[in-house]
Amino acid sequence: MPPRTSNTADPARTPAEPRPELRVAVLADSDTRWKWGALTARRLTAAADGDERGARPVEVSGLLLRGRATPTPRQLAEVGEVGIDAGRVREVTAIEFLHAVRDEGYDVVVLALVGGGVQAMLHGLAALHLTRRPVIVTGYVGVVYEKLADGLLLRHGADVVLANSAHDAERFRAVYEGVGADASAVTEAALPFLGGAPYRPEEGRDTVVFAAQPSVPASRADRAYLLRRLVEHARLHPRREVLLKLRSRPGEHTTHIEELPYQKLAQKVPGGLPPNFHLVYGHMGEILDRTDLLVTVSSTAALESLHRRIPTAILTDLGVREPLGNHHFVGSGLLTSWDRLDGGYRPRPDGEWLPGQGVAADGSYGTAYDTARAKVTSLLGEERLPPPAPYYTPATAPGYLPSILARHHLAPDGTPLPGAAAPQETGRVRGAVRETVRNAARGAYRHGVQRVAPVIRRMGEL
Repeated sequence: MPPRTSNTADPARTPAEPRPELRVAVLADSDTRWKWGALTARRLTAAADGDERGARPVEVSGLLLRGRATPTPRQLAEVGEVGIDAGRVREVTAIEFLHAVRDEGYDVVVLALVGGGVQAMLHGLAALHLTRRPVIVTGYVGVVYEKLADGLLLRHGADVVLANSAHDAERFRAVYEGVGADASAVTEAALPFLGGAPYRPEEGRDTVVFAAQPSVPASRADRAYLLRRLVEHARLHPRREVLLKLRSRPGEHTTHIEELPYQKLAQKVPGGLPPNFHLVYGHMGEILDRTDLLVTVSSTAALESLHRRIPTAILTDLGVREPLGNHHFVGSGLLTSWDRLDGGYRPRPDGEWLPGQGVAADGSYGTAYDTARAKVTSLLGEERLPPPAPYYTPATAPGYLPSILARHHLAPDGTPLPGAAAPQETGRVRGAVRETVRNAARGAYRHGVQRVAPVIRRMGEL
């Protein structure tokens, strides 16, 4: 494989300093997608990172796309080990990211973004007209149960679109082929966060974990119902430890907006919380290490749990509905209700449903990324890759694409809009002021989402 060269000289390196052969950039817009992107970058470059086929040094740069869900330092530290020092991760705008790709000469770029962000970066990268562009990889953090066509077509144009299961790969190809788009980028892998030791019961331990989701369910009444049933379960089984696993602390954002944090609802539980009920944060894998039953509406944590063969339940209390995402588990054998769980029922996964879901409970996870890794290696060996060719263009989607690009300050041709050039810092004071203003604006946005918006919504329902 020939070494890839930078499009411009790197002034940070002296001629005597060997340049890493493989440079990877991960651009993420939330804590969960950061974890997915970082782990994916490591997995796709594992062969180059050192094995019997010959070690090649790898340098991974972490970039966070500035926005409402940009993770805090605490969130970065809490996502778990991803092989990248959180202190070396920097926040950028879309324009700053494109400039970094132009100037740094990355070999691989992992776009861990929402669909609109991926589409904007694809057009922005195409507009750079690089002599030697990076291999572009994107995909999904977890189960794809909504906006299938929309999300996929916004990701079209990447060299590799990762599917987390055989089931997803089949659906992805069907969407692309159904609109006449090239489907060769779709590559089957597995769910990204799997790992940990298989489940083994421990004498004296009895722990039930409810994996909360920021936006499912959405209404106050539904979220209060789930919290009430979880608290009642704890009171019904006083010797059982009942944990409410939360994604973020109030004021922080994750991949999805959380308008009604469970922490605030828990403060209003009649009679207070029982002593065996606890709110917990932290890395999901560490929580699963002590879990005897994982309960959720539709969190991807259910698939992490299934991978480790931990008893897992998908709630039907609020119905089996597309907006909840639990329709994905039809046929799984896991659908049940709090009433049955209170009575001691433990679901068992269907043996035919499980293998197609990317959970690799059969021990095949170690080879799940081999195909994707081989594809990236092959693309890196190409003398010159053609420019990204997304399905959406100013000609095919003139009423849709421009607004998507404009959100990232890009013109319909992918070039920066006037006045949207990457800012040049002129001193520490100006940089500190800019950061203070930015943090204040982000805090105001979160306050609006979690405090003002629900009030306005309730007023509208009067």
